[in-house]
Amino acid sequence: MDKIIHGLKKFQEEVYPIHKDRFEALADMQDPDVLFITCSDSRIDPNLITQSNPGELFICRNAGNIVPPHSHETGGMTASIEYAVSVLKVRHIIICGHSSCGAMKAAMAPDSVESLPHVKVWIDHCRAAKEAVEHRHEHLNDEHLDEVTKQNIVLQMNHLKTHPSVFSRLSTKEVQVHGWMYDIKTGNVEIYDEDKGEFVDA
Repeated sequence: MDKIIHGLKKFQEEVYPIHKDRFEALADMQDPDVLFITCSDSRIDPNLITQSNPGELFICRNAGNIVPPHSHETGGMTASIEYAVSVLKVRHIIICGHSSCGAMKAAMAPDSVESLPHVKVWIDHCRAAKEAVEHRHEHLNDEHLDEVTKQNIVLQMNHLKTHPSVFSRLSTKEVQVHGWMYDIKTGNVEIYDEDKGEFVDA
């Protein structure tokens, strides 16, 4: 905790003064262009990866960068997506998965989270991705983790399109949906090409 407090003081004394004008401009409003949906994993820093400034990304994070399919049940992700698209008028939505994702490991071995009932239910939103890869290989092992992760990104992109606020703006090309796969070790990002149905280097 001491390190966190030290960092806060450094921000207030050294970083904030440099960006004072920007923070003052952002004090009463925001106008982000991108909704960035990614995993809660501590190794992922959306602003660092994209080299973006405060106010440029509207960020939503959860275990497994999951977007539950639209339903009549209100949840934090559903509300945040609706707000970002309908009120903030973001023009791009990025779903960013990553290498060595613990949520994807759990999706591949659901028995491993048997003692975590809420996690198990949440990870079930990835089950179709796991089963699609399993169908191609019959048996899954650690070598298939990246494949499951990428399949999950595509699955969550499809879930996202079931949200009325997103679907209506996709039809008028007011918003675009992107899928990213970030490799923690190399810093490389692959982007999903919907025409080719595969991930390609950024």
